[in-house]
Amino acid sequence: MNETRGTVHIAVYDTLADWEPGHAIAELARRGFTVRAVGSGPAPVTTVGGLRILPELTLDELRPADSELLILPGADGWLTGDELAPFARAARDFLAAGVPVAAICGATVGLAKEGLLDDRDHTGAAAEVLALSGYAGAAHYREADAVTDRDVITAGPTDQVAFGREILARLGALEPDVLDAWFRLYEHSDASAYPIVAAAG
Repeated sequence: MNETRGTVHIAVYDTLADWEPGHAIAELARRGFTVRAVGSGPAPVTTVGGLRILPELTLDELRPADSELLILPGADGWLTGDELAPFARAARDFLAAGVPVAAICGATVGLAKEGLLDDRDHTGAAAEVLALSGYAGAAHYREADAVTDRDVITAGPTDQVAFGREILARLGALEPDVLDAWFRLYEHSDASAYPIVAAAG
């Protein structure tokens, strides 16, 4: 597909969990979105799988007005200190500007620490993990593969396909029937869904 449909930004940092954003960013790129990597600085980062990623821009250069969505993958840094807190603050800026944010695994802890899940339905790795953040949103935790509430998408570390589903739905990247088939294909290996996905290009 050649139609340009805007830019999606993905935060990159050391120990980024390679598998978590993969389905989403691959499908977005196939559907005409530009995916750009954002780092805390210009230096390369190394994912948990050992891949090196060179950020295309830094957090200081990131503007919500230039983006359709900010993706925050999981990484060890979300759970071991405050080094990734600037990315959660960027998420606050995005939401204030009406631009959605998608967080998975440890990144949901970052959003919780920032107070962004206090009054939104959400999910994550486990309720107990999010509770360690000391946040005030425990009553809004949902046992689900992925949750979208008021421009915030959350998912746990084993639900990368559902995470992708919510992102693709929020951005209107696929028609509903195609998105349903896409999810059945990649989450459940439903071969009957393949012709629908293939026909969509």
